[in-house]
Amino acid sequence: MPATMTALFGGTGPEWEAREVPVPEVGRGQVLVRVRAAALNNADASVLAAADPTAGGTGEEYCAGYEFAGEIAAIGADVSGVSVGERVMGTQPRSFAQYVRADHRHVLRIPDTIGPEEAASLPTGLLTEHGALQLGAFRAGQSVLITGATSAIGLLGVQIAKVLGASTVVGTTRTASKEALLVSAGADVVVVGPGDSLTEEVLEATGGQGVDVVLDHVGGRLFAACLPATRVEGHLVNIGRLDRAESTINLDHLSSRHLHLRGVSFGFGRPAELGAVLAGLVPEVIPAVADGRIRPVVDEVFPLDRAAAAVERLRTGQALGKIVLAVP
Repeated sequence: MPATMTALFGGTGPEWEAREVPVPEVGRGQVLVRVRAAALNNADASVLAAADPTAGGTGEEYCAGYEFAGEIAAIGADVSGVSVGERVMGTQPRSFAQYVRADHRHVLRIPDTIGPEEAASLPTGLLTEHGALQLGAFRAGQSVLITGATSAIGLLGVQIAKVLGASTVVGTTRTASKEALLVSAGADVVVVGPGDSLTEEVLEATGGQGVDVVLDHVGGRLFAACLPATRVEGHLVNIGRLDRAESTINLDHLSSRHLHLRGVSFGFGRPAELGAVLAGLVPEVIPAVADGRIRPVVDEVFPLDRAAAAVERLRTGQALGKIVLAVP
């Protein structure tokens, strides 16, 4: 194993800076992974901008990245169930590097049927969407509304809901040209546009009852429109704010329908909780990845030395699926 590695750092300007730094030492309860691919998330662009000192940012330097795939290179004390050389995917800060040190609970075995670029595109989306469905008390046979469904994470949400037995999945997109993408992912109904007719179209698709569970990635006005589109005693889980964090809702819709509202962000502050959410993928979701019922949509793969082009692609908002860095 080499003594040093290449890693990408933010906090010095508008782009990440490649540096040669020591390979981290593995500790108790940890694994060291030789990274082969790492996927970008929307948070990568916003964190990079917030730290950019040339544009009023904090100037606080950090190693970037949250999501990776590779092989286990070393194992710390009190770790069982994995071995050196096994292919794994996982989620951990500082993953835009040739090696990443991770909590052993935060990695999953990669099915033999997928490569590292696909695998790196999965962990954050799988754990977030499956975890949100669980928070929404989803059961097989229920209907699900997914807003912002053509985002990389939303596309996984559509597939997971169908694999788990959703009767009807409604997906929203602002772009008519993306309707076919949603249908191919498994959406039964697609609502196209800014959301002005969302409530009416969802009620029509559900016989006037509304959906059982909402996974909202958009926020803003669209989140407010989801409330009257949800059945009595239904569940709404906010995951993202692709539009805006503020939403003005009609409390009559909330109270008259006896709705359950939840917000979710599976961060790294509670390692055991995150580990439990990842472990929850093993019984049903990972087998569906293995046999192709769940597949990530990869927009483009960039080599690590073209990370600036990758983040620029992310900033355009035009990517269809995940943007991935191939790590040499």
